[in-house]
Amino acid sequence: MNNVYETVNGEYTITTNIAKMDITVVHNYLSNDSYWAKDIPIETVQKSMNNSLCFAVLHQNIQIGFARVITDKATFAYLADVFILPNYRRQGLGKFLIETIHNHPELQGLRRWILATKDAHDLYSQFGWSQITEEQYRRFMHLHRADIYKR
Repeated sequence: MNNVYETVNGEYTITTNIAKMDITVVHNYLSNDSYWAKDIPIETVQKSMNNSLCFAVLHQNIQIGFARVITDKATFAYLADVFILPNYRRQGLGKFLIETIHNHPELQGLRRWILATKDAHDLYSQFGWSQITEEQYRRFMHLHRADIYKR
């Protein structure tokens, strides 16, 4: 199932139609304003978008937010690169975005979702997300190359 998924809330639309996404907006935010992807090359952003289920938040066809889900669409999903541009925050658009992602037909019945956040715990907890306990955390391993995008 590779159908475009869209939902509308007033003047805002969330779409999975990659043709409606503005890679310049996504790259600029990730590269310059995010704490997790500083200096990421635009080619890396494009490749990540091409290989993920992406969600664009549009205000009258102008992109003002984004998220992507890396998933097998059967058992697991990693939620990444979630943002709403600063001028559009505090309007419930983050909630609208997470709700839309959770409702996507291809993401139903997944056993595990994960994400990493430094400052948005309150947003995600409203949707049933919880912090991994110390005991649960011991099961996870990672290979983290924090400086991979440094030039």
